[in-house]
Amino acid sequence: MSVLKSIRRDIETIRERDPAARGTLEIILAYPGFHARELHRLAHTLHTHRVPVIPRAISNLSRFLTGIEIHPGARIGEALFIDHGMGVVIGETAEIGDNCHILQGVTLGGTSMHRTKRHPTLGSGVVVGAGAKLIGAVEIGDNARIGAGSVVVTNVPENATVVGVPGHVVSFHEAGGDTITRLPDPEWDRIDALEEHIERLERRIRSLQSQIEALGGRAPADDDEPPHVHRPRETNSGPESRPERKAFG
Repeated sequence: MSVLKSIRRDIETIRERDPAARGTLEIILAYPGFHARELHRLAHTLHTHRVPVIPRAISNLSRFLTGIEIHPGARIGEALFIDHGMGVVIGETAEIGDNCHILQGVTLGGTSMHRTKRHPTLGSGVVVGAGAKLIGAVEIGDNARIGAGSVVVTNVPENATVVGVPGHVVSFHEAGGDTITRLPDPEWDRIDALEEHIERLERRIRSLQSQIEALGGRAPADDDEPPHVHRPRETNSGPESRPERKAFG
């Protein structure tokens, strides 16, 4: 695909995915994600031709203008949409497939000090939520969704939804399906389970109270004080409790 066609597709992608986009001119002038993508396109081309210094200078200029840092060596597919974009960091050996969507504060970072593959690889159609951190040479399958604020350090299968710290799969969805309106929250699910357990215990207590009253007894009320337990006074029988004997003579 030619450069002009790729740029045109980037603009069309933003218009499709961002309801706030009003027109092509607005996207060209006022979308930092678009600016960062096109500046990276130039920097990456120079980087692949082993031009020294200039690619990094372009990358640094892009970071200054947009708040988005993309290393010239990163490989990016078609129709990437960097939404809002402030604070996005994409490392040197990162790879991003076609039709991906990345929100602000996302990091595609590395863990190794060696000149090897050390940054994440995203398949096609991946959505990465705001503030998510993908660390190391992990592979994210096609159409996966990474929840906001997640920290991903292991591979993610395709069509999976990942949330949490560390990130873990909580559900799968069909490719091309509607966006999940509420991401599953494992901690909230545990709280729900505890509340249900408490309700079952309360129902059982009420049932036992009814049975006691039916037998003529009196079930304790909620505001009854617990019976006082009489504890015998402890007496010291050790040598320290005995009176001191005085010596005469």
